[in-house]
Amino acid sequence: MLAIATIGLTGCAGDTWAEQVGSDPGQGVTAEDGSWSEFPVESRKAPVVFTGEVEDGTTVSSESLAGTVTVVNFWYAACPPCRLEAPGLETMWQEYEPQGVQFLGVNIYDQAPTIESFNQSFGITYPSILDVEDASVRLAFADNVPPQAIPSTLVLDRSGRVAAVVLGPIDPSILGPMIDRVVAEEDA
Repeated sequence: MLAIATIGLTGCAGDTWAEQVGSDPGQGVTAEDGSWSEFPVESRKAPVVFTGEVEDGTTVSSESLAGTVTVVNFWYAACPPCRLEAPGLETMWQEYEPQGVQFLGVNIYDQAPTIESFNQSFGITYPSILDVEDASVRLAFADNVPPQAIPSTLVLDRSGRVAAVVLGPIDPSILGPMIDRVVAEEDA
């Protein structure tokens, strides 16, 4: 009830939700409980449309990932569960990259030097979008995962639709079969 009242009062102040998140992207960030969901092809929502700049300055978009199964992970460097899951995500990226599966981080808080340092410390080799300024990528996925649920991981099918969601740190024994099922359905 307090959260509803707070949102209502904040909304009266004139700031939109996006402006509030953009001004303090770490605000209200919480790891969830590790719950997960998978969505049958016929019940998936429209493709998620997004664009963002990764740590090396190049642009990645839903359009550039079209036709690939993509794992999207929302994270930031000081997040303990994000640090915990990082090695498992990299291992999975190495395992699935030869099958054409893409991995993409979405960092909600840090600038490029922090991301690069994190990547070096944890051996991360897949790119991450810097979603700090306007939270546009988080907003693009808001119908599928709560924006404050960090870390969160999604599996997108080749059409860019959300096929699976994990709220909280990933468990490779759960995420791997999710990816396998999406790859198999698309190859069938």
